[in-house]
Amino acid sequence: MVSDLNDTNKITLEVAYGTPQRQVLLEFMADEGVTVEQAIMISGVLSEFPEIELNTAKVGIWNRACKVSDVPKDGDRIEIYRPLIADPKEARRRRAEKAKEEGRANKVTGGRAKGA
Repeated sequence: MVSDLNDTNKITLEVAYGTPQRQVLLEFMADEGVTVEQAIMISGVLSEFPEIELNTAKVGIWNRACKVSDVPKDGDRIEIYRPLIADPKEARRRRAEKAKEEGRANKVTGGRAKGA
């Protein structure tokens, strides 16, 4: 049996990216040994979302942060993450202060107010 050498050196990858208005999951074939950065370029996601700045964007494989120089395996999903709009700690602090002001939280401990 003779196999096509081009098929044996290819892997299947996915690139996921989303905004509040639109999400995409692009599946494609790439050469084995491509980097995450090369895979993102091949996927075409940058032409659909030109606002992505690959040099500063955080990326991951299956929800685990990685570097753009990492090499994905066959079947991996590469994810491009958008920057956070708000600092999670600051947002939590604001919610806690609001709860204290509204009487839903104890002003000393921060726990639930009695009767709330």
